[in-house]
Amino acid sequence: MRKQLWLFAIIMAFALVVAACGDDDDAGDGGTETTAAGETTTAAPAESTANVGLVFDIGGRGDQSFNDSAAAGLDQATAELGITPSEASANQDGSNREELLNLQADQSDLVFGVGFLFAEPMTNAATASPDVNFAIVDDASVDLPNVAGLVFAEQEGSFLVGVAAALKSEAGHVGFIGGVNTELIQRFEAGFIAGVQAVDPAITIANQYITEPPDFAGFNDPASGKVIAQSMFEGGADVVYHAAGGSGAGLFQAAKEFSDAGGSKVWAIGVDSDQYLTAGEEVQEFILTSMLKRVDVAVFSTVEAHVNGTFAGGPNVFDLSVDGVGYSTSGGYVDDIVDQLEDYKAKIISGEIVVPSTP
Repeated sequence: MRKQLWLFAIIMAFALVVAACGDDDDAGDGGTETTAAGETTTAAPAESTANVGLVFDIGGRGDQSFNDSAAAGLDQATAELGITPSEASANQDGSNREELLNLQADQSDLVFGVGFLFAEPMTNAATASPDVNFAIVDDASVDLPNVAGLVFAEQEGSFLVGVAAALKSEAGHVGFIGGVNTELIQRFEAGFIAGVQAVDPAITIANQYITEPPDFAGFNDPASGKVIAQSMFEGGADVVYHAAGGSGAGLFQAAKEFSDAGGSKVWAIGVDSDQYLTAGEEVQEFILTSMLKRVDVAVFSTVEAHVNGTFAGGPNVFDLSVDGVGYSTSGGYVDDIVDQLEDYKAKIISGEIVVPSTP
């Protein structure tokens, strides 16, 4: 009998120890576990049930510019938020934008259109699918409760690369190439000019647009971008900034060829994404910096709001204060002037400098 009581006491003591350990585990957040070696591991976050569709504009994923920046935001949301993504690209004349938005709306609960040319197609698609959330990059004119307009202070980021161009120019002569002469691209031009002149009002600034509306081919015409850039370099410019989408590849090639042929180095400035990282290795050394238009930040933030149930229609502005725009430092070519760039950045954020949005 004593032996049975002794065994019973041991069993009960062991049970109490096990229960206490179980209570310790339950007191945690349920997201960690302890291995036999005493190491703590974090459980993977649960996958979201959100289906997100994104329609690129002409050029699609791989344009090394605007569309790729949007793609980076979608990829980040897929990796970090566990959404199910779907994507499509507009055809060469953009005539199927509305069709693609509608197709995405049939299978998604959030749909993006990348570019201001989606305004009318999105108005129609969002009206037809009021239970689907939509977001349009670069436009805030669609006045519907289920449409968010993701717009940027392009002039602020362009101001900073204008400062960089002025500080790095040895010729006192710089240039700007716009893809299509629209109000949007004029904001890039205005900011760039203001930044250059903030450093030295005497610097010569050449500027040219590739096409005029309604011809939007200027955003995907590297050959024309190259011709214009060559003309600017031959005319004396030694730093040229482009806001021309895929046409910027022509600027990079022109900078390389002019530098190789003439012996004096000239610079190109990229746009939207960090183009030092996306352009070919043969032209990287000629890309001074890029004006970062953080479409990736806007896309990811919008997906996150949708997943969290805080999506809101109407304008959503991404400026310097929220890292919606900025400049790149890849290659190290602006490392020596970063302090000056950051000083100008702080003055813009504080309101001491107000950057114009029209040339």
